[in-house]
Amino acid sequence: MDWIQIKTTLFRGFSPDARYLIGVSGGRDSVALLHCMVDLSYRKLIICHFDHQLRGRSSQADVRFVEKLAAKYDVDLEIGSADVRAIADNRKMSIETAARETRYSFFAKMAKQRRCPTIFLAHHADDLVETFLINLFRGAGLTGLTAMREISIRRIDDVDLTIVRPLLGVWRDEIDKYVRQHRLKFREDASNKNLAPLRNRLRRRVIPYLEKTLGRKIRLSIWRAATIAAEEEVWIGRMAKPHDAKDQHLSVEKLHDLPTALQRRVIMTWLREQSIPDIGFEVIESVRSLLDAKIAKINLPKDRHVRRRAGKIFVE
Repeated sequence: MDWIQIKTTLFRGFSPDARYLIGVSGGRDSVALLHCMVDLSYRKLIICHFDHQLRGRSSQADVRFVEKLAAKYDVDLEIGSADVRAIADNRKMSIETAARETRYSFFAKMAKQRRCPTIFLAHHADDLVETFLINLFRGAGLTGLTAMREISIRRIDDVDLTIVRPLLGVWRDEIDKYVRQHRLKFREDASNKNLAPLRNRLRRRVIPYLEKTLGRKIRLSIWRAATIAAEEEVWIGRMAKPHDAKDQHLSVEKLHDLPTALQRRVIMTWLREQSIPDIGFEVIESVRSLLDAKIAKINLPKDRHVRRRAGKIFVE
């Protein structure tokens, strides 16, 4: 997909007269997306910039750069910040995970404050390929493999945030051409050259090696696989609704009659509705084991349990 297709397809569903959030880091991708939307007469944008406090003076320079962008395009600006390294240490998670969670929490907060539930993000085709591979290597199921979609709704801190990624069909080199064509200024993130984060190793070492070994079209093949998986994920999600979302329990009989794949999907969706954290394959399989009449109770993280009684499965 090229920029002309973007302007005539996905944006068609979002009126230029409406108000939207847009995530802008100051990097070339988000700067290009912002320019594109302003060029299409989206004038009620609210730039959301989040300072992760990871790069010292460079982070402060990013803030000043985005402030100038907002003034240049005459759009609103919201800036958030957090000590992501401290958060990662306290929660015993990677810096990348902590950064993502705090950033999206900020987006949700702005969506609630501004009464604007839709945010545009500049993830592109290369990001989709990298995310697909990361989740594949981590052993994610179909849901994890399709974590990036052009339009999705993510519930964050009691806010249903609509996330729009119009550049998922655009490759990084196409964005580079757009930036050069319009002579756009942007901020370079020196941390992108650091090979410690898995994503950077994939981008700079693994994917180039695969392209050299297997052929130059490897990225397009992975992108197509991710796109197909996303479409199948939507279909399976619609099929996996054998219970009322208001119910606090699952019917053993109804669950037992489903194929294994749908059993797992129903259990995952139900556990999310019960606000169970860290839902992985092991947790789902533990709950699924309750279909065996010999097992009546399994443990969940944080001292919670799932029990089978009188033909029903429920959390306690």
